[in-house]
Amino acid sequence: MNRSKRIEPVVKIAEVRERDAAHMLGESQRRLKESEARLNELAGYRDEYARRFAAVAGQGLDVALMRDYRVFLERLNAAIDQQQRAVETARRDCDAKRGQWLDTRRRAQSLNKVAENYRRQENYEQSRREQRESDERAQRSGAFKNEH
Repeated sequence: MNRSKRIEPVVKIAEVRERDAAHMLGESQRRLKESEARLNELAGYRDEYARRFAAVAGQGLDVALMRDYRVFLERLNAAIDQQQRAVETARRDCDAKRGQWLDTRRRAQSLNKVAENYRRQENYEQSRREQRESDERAQRSGAFKNEH
């Protein structure tokens, strides 16, 4: 079996690993976008709630209602802080997955290049063999004609 055929399974495995890494990167990017969207949603909700609180507080509030507004805003801020941490975690995961994908991609490309070089070399050697055989046949044919 020639070298290009022997390396094919290795190339296929590298390509599968690259596809898997690309899929994992895509999933990680999706999770990051979802986390960012949730963060934006929470921040928008907090800003809207703070605006309403300011408008109502300007008209005067009783102590209990003011405390409830403040407690709710603190909870929203805590949720936003937690979501910001989730976004950072998702971003780090996405960066790690991108690095893994790039590594598997480089490996697959390198193996494909090696396999292509093997095929090119085998084709060249095959062409040379065919040419040599053709030359030998032509030489024998010429020698046969000279004898008769």
